[in-house]
Order: sequence, then C-alpha cells, then structure tokens
Amino acid sequence: MQAYDESFYSRQRHQSLESAKVIVPIVLELAKPRSVVDVGCGLGTWLSIFRQHGVEDVLGLDGDYIDRKQLLVNASEFRAVDLSRGFRLERKFDLAVSLEVAEHLPLESAASFVDSIAGLAPCVLFSAGLPFQGGTNHINEQWPEFWVDHFSRNKFVVIDCIRKQVWRRREVQPCYAQNSFMFIHEEQLDQLPGLKALSGESNFMQLSVVHPEIYLSRADPARQSFRAAAGEALDVGKQAFKRRLKALLGARKTAR
Repeated sequence: MQAYDESFYSRQRHQSLESAKVIVPIVLELAKPRSVVDVGCGLGTWLSIFRQHGVEDVLGLDGDYIDRKQLLVNASEFRAVDLSRGFRLERKFDLAVSLEVAEHLPLESAASFVDSIAGLAPCVLFSAGLPFQGGTNHINEQWPEFWVDHFSRNKFVVIDCIRKQVWRRREVQPCYAQNSFMFIHEEQLDQLPGLKALSGESNFMQLSVVHPEIYLSRADPARQSFRAAAGEALDVGKQAFKRRLKALLGARKTAR
C-alpha cells in the first residue's frame, strides 16, 4: 500500500473523530463487543472512541508507515500488517471494523482483504468508497453489492442499519453516512437479537445510494475543496488551543 503523509492523517483525524462519536454508540448497542480490531486503523481514531465507551481490548492494524508517536491508542495496541495481502491473527475479536480502507487497495486484493476481516470476528462494521466518490489514492471504488458478494462467500449477512440513523447527522462525514454497513456471520444472528431484528428491514435492492453531499461535491468540486479546507483549519485551531491551554496550566503549576 502507498504510504500517506502527515497531512492526510491530520485531515482523516478531523473527519473521523466526530463521525465516530455518533456511530460507535450505535454499534455498541447493536453488537455489544468487548473487543474490537480496526483493519486499516490509521492513527486509531475510531478505536480511541471505542475505548472512551469502555472497550478496553482493542487492536489497530495498518501499514508499517504509521507514525507510532501520532497514535491515539497505545503503541502496544497497534500492529503493522500489509493489508494488500491476506493475513491472519492468533486470536479473534467480537467486532472487526474497516472503514473507508478497501478502496485504497488493488482490485486483486479485495477477496483476500474481506476473507482476512471475516476471519477476525463474527461481526463487522464496514464501509468502502463508491464509484466516483473520489479521494486520495482511491484505486478500487465499488458499489456495496461488490463487497456484499465477498462477505457472502464467508457466510456473512449484510444489515443496512447504520445509514438510516446517521444520514442527516451533520457531524457524520458523508462517506460514513453513505457507505456504512454491518455484516454478521449467519451462525451468530441468534446471539445478537437487536441485529437480527434489523436484518429483515434491509432492502437489498437499494444498497447503492449516493449521499447528497457527495453528489454535490462531485458536481461542484469547489464545494468539496471548501469543506475540506474548513475542516482542516478547524482541526489546526483545536490543536493550537490545546497547546495554549497546556502551556497556561503548566505556567500556573510552576507559579505555585
């Protein structure tokens, strides 16, 4: 996989954090995981929110190019893995997460990538970029049915239960609102009645739906550029405020 620079992860952190704060509680209520693995975790933004909600057993997987000093989880909770090749771990988790990662991998890696995720947990939170969604190094954008077919080979059932709850939430990044699905192994449905009840509500003929914000950003690229710039500026402002506050608190402590 291509290594991404610091600015990419700075933008990702800003875009992901607020989305995770909304989506993670929904997933916790439905799947009730005590352990979570994030495949393509970046800096561990989503895992940090799972930890805030009491999930202490977490692990992030991503390329060796990740700067360990920038992680939002402990370095011991990160493992370097080549996501473009099939991989296995020595243990399983209650929930596997992989969000907006698969489209960054070559087409020939798609099957092994899904197989690897399916081998990690019986329940999966998954999203991947749609055709023409656009993004940094998006080389395999696919409609949801493509990924549903790959998960089906592993006996996982798709449940379209996240999108309807976050579709109009402004704090949720449009890509997550548009692309997020739950997948659960067919043998585990009875163990999670909340997800089982929602499985019957999924309309398999309408999985490929485009979010208005993404449609408009593709129709008018200037709109997307403005939103990205505004988000990046907000993130920089937050970081500067935190540094200033830390300095002030340090000065007060020294004065005492």
